[in-house]
Amino acid sequence: MSTLTDRVSADLKTAMKEHRELELSVFRMLKAELQKFQADKGVSYELTDDDVISLVGRLVKQRREAAEQYKAAGAGDRAESELAEIEVLDAYLPAQLSAEEVETLVRETAAEIGAAAPKDMGRVMKAVMPRLKGQADGALVKDVVMRVLQG
Repeated sequence: MSTLTDRVSADLKTAMKEHRELELSVFRMLKAELQKFQADKGVSYELTDDDVISLVGRLVKQRREAAEQYKAAGAGDRAESELAEIEVLDAYLPAQLSAEEVETLVRETAAEIGAAAPKDMGRVMKAVMPRLKGQADGALVKDVVMRVLQG
C-alpha cells in the first residue's frame, strides 16, 4: 500500500474522531474511489502514490467543473461546497507550479529537443508532460507550449 493511501486512511479516522463532517465525507468518497480503482486493476494490484495523485487530480478537476456549472446556474451554495471539497483534496496533490515556472521548463525542453515551430507541439508536449506530472494542469501546459512555439 502506498504512503498516500495510508494517509487517506489515517485522515479518515481522524475526521471521524473529531466529527469533521465535510472532511469525513470527502475521505470516504476518496477511499471508495481508491478501492474501485484498485478493484478495476485486479486483486493483487498495489496502489502507488502516482495512482493516488492521478485519481485525486481527476476528482479535483471534476469538482472544479461542477463548481463552475453550479455558479453558472446560480447555485452558489453548491459551488461553495464543491470548492470546499477541493480544498480537502488539494492536500494530496503536489505543489502546483506557476505559469512562469511551467514556461521555463517548456522553453528548456523545446531547446533540448530542437523544437521551434508550432508543428513541433506534439513532440514538446510528449517530452514535457512527464516532467510536470501532477504539478501543472494540462490545459495550462498546452497554452504555454503554443505561446512558446509561436513566439
